[in-house]
Formats: sequence, structure tokens, C-alpha cells
Amino acid sequence: MSRYELHLQAQPFESIKAKRKKIEMRLYDEKRQKYSVGDELLFTKVDSEEKLLTKIKDLKRYKNFDELYKNNDKIDLGYAEDEEAKPDDMNKYYSTEQQKKYGVLGIEIEVIEE
Repeated sequence: MSRYELHLQAQPFESIKAKRKKIEMRLYDEKRQKYSVGDELLFTKVDSEEKLLTKIKDLKRYKNFDELYKNNDKIDLGYAEDEEAKPDDMNKYYSTEQQKKYGVLGIEIEVIEE
């Protein structure tokens, strides 16, 4: 088992902490290709250094964020019931070129320590 550290903006961090967001979305780049079910992800909230320890329950690979959004519940992705879930929301973090090169990853997590 390995542990990886990631940084998160306040809103997705709080959604994971509240156990609403169950799937973290990332590019399937070299760093993420090392992830395995059972590994731990330690999230740090960017504006406060608050930390949250989670465990990987499942890894789902997709060609792009469009495919990931179509195959997962928007609540699990961190959206509220009244929010529109748009794959474009992820394009500000990862370009379409990066998505074509690596694909994307839906990381199913569970909180194990706050």
C-alpha cells in the first residue's frame, strides 16, 4: 500500500469531508498510473493546509471527462442536486490535448481519517 498527497480547492475538499463527493477526477498521467485500490490519498486543502486521509476503493479509466461524467452520478462527483454537472468544469485543470494523451481517472474514495 502506498500513500499519495494531493491538493484540493476548498469546495471539493469540503464535499469529500462531508462524505458527499465519492469520486475524485484526475488526469491519468504518470503520477496517477501508480495508484492502486487500497492506496491512501492524503488531500490538503489549498487555502488552509487542513488534511483529509482517504482510501482508494476503485479506479475507473475513461477517454475523457465527457465519458467520465456520463458514467457516474453527479452527486458522487461532488455536485449538488440543483447544480449542472458539466465536463467543461474540468477543462480549466486539464486541456483536451492532455485528456487525449493520457485519458482520465475517476478515483472512488472513502474518508478514513479527518
